[in-house]
Amino acid sequence: MPTRASVRAPADAAPAGGAPATGPFSTGTPPRPHLASIDVAVHLGFAVLLVASLVRYVMRHSPADNLLVLGLAAAACLLYAVVAVLARRERPGAPWMFVLVAVWAVLVIAAPSFAWCSFALFFLSRSALAGPAAYAAAGITATATAAGLFRMTNGTDVAMLLGPLAVGVMLTLIYDRIQRDAEEQRRLHAEVTRAQGQLAASERRAGTIAERERVSREIHDTVTQGLASSLLLLEAAGRAWPSATARADLGEATALLRGNLSETRSLVHELASPGLDTSPLPDALLVAARRYVPDARLLVTGEAHPVPAETRHALLRVVQSAAANIKLHASATVATVTLGFLPESVTLDIYDDGAGFDPAAAAPPSAAGGYGLRAMRQRVEQLGGVFSVESTPGDGTIVAAQLPVPGPGARTTGRP
Repeated sequence: MPTRASVRAPADAAPAGGAPATGPFSTGTPPRPHLASIDVAVHLGFAVLLVASLVRYVMRHSPADNLLVLGLAAAACLLYAVVAVLARRERPGAPWMFVLVAVWAVLVIAAPSFAWCSFALFFLSRSALAGPAAYAAAGITATATAAGLFRMTNGTDVAMLLGPLAVGVMLTLIYDRIQRDAEEQRRLHAEVTRAQGQLAASERRAGTIAERERVSREIHDTVTQGLASSLLLLEAAGRAWPSATARADLGEATALLRGNLSETRSLVHELASPGLDTSPLPDALLVAARRYVPDARLLVTGEAHPVPAETRHALLRVVQSAAANIKLHASATVATVTLGFLPESVTLDIYDDGAGFDPAAAAPPSAAGGYGLRAMRQRVEQLGGVFSVESTPGDGTIVAAQLPVPGPGARTTGRP
């Protein structure tokens, strides 16, 4: 916030010229923030200096001279109060301020004892005016003060004439610099606020996209794969009906559809897999593979240890998707799932001796499919793992994944 910088300088100012301020009466500039404690201090300072100057003048001059000075001092005091109230209420007060400056100029030339009160008058002019008007009011104040002090020395002390003017120039430069710094700080603050808003909007968009990707992977790895397998079985049963093979295919398709119904319900309820998440990881992987490849085998290497729930879920989905691909595309006679436990990671390999394919020439995702490999890769890489596919046409396929797991001290959840 620029409030301290924009108000501190006038409190230290002398009867000198000024610079444009960002006051409530400026055109096209933001209103000046009020710091009540500084305003009160300046106004009290004006009252104390006015009374002290008045006492000093009365004690050194005749009653005849006092009448004019007392009248001017009273008028200046009243005008000062009017301008101060208008400035605090952020209402235009330029005419009142220039009347005050004019009365003050006459007073300080007639009675140089009041020169010290120019401090508060300078501050008030910067608070109430902006642009050329602020320069003019502060300049008149500085000039009148210099003329009064020079007159007090009977025109013999040039320092009294040049001193207030020089101080006014220096304070003007300082005040301008403070104002520029305050404006720059406000600008930077506005830019930071805009950037924070844009970042929040970007994070919301990214979160929405990530959630869509997650749901699409869940649907692909469960419902879509199961429906595709069921369709193949029903088509085969239709061609062979009413043979025993057709009835077997129909029964298998029915079982797959029932499983898809269960998966769909689990997606509605927190996208979980109740049938797989409650059993040991090797058993769950074997069940997931045999849902699509009944003769699939499982090998386990290493010493089993708990894995995080999200890692377990990713492994299950990778096996489901890979097994569905084997059933739909590979025409394999052998399918083997290998689960390996390492000290800081867990590995998964799904091998089949089927038709194979060229990974570099795999079709991109489309309405007809092609999401399986991409979904598996995203699942693994989002958890900090490594995913790869090795395949050659006519020579089978290996789908491999390696996922990190927490150290022994952090293994508090998950099942082996």
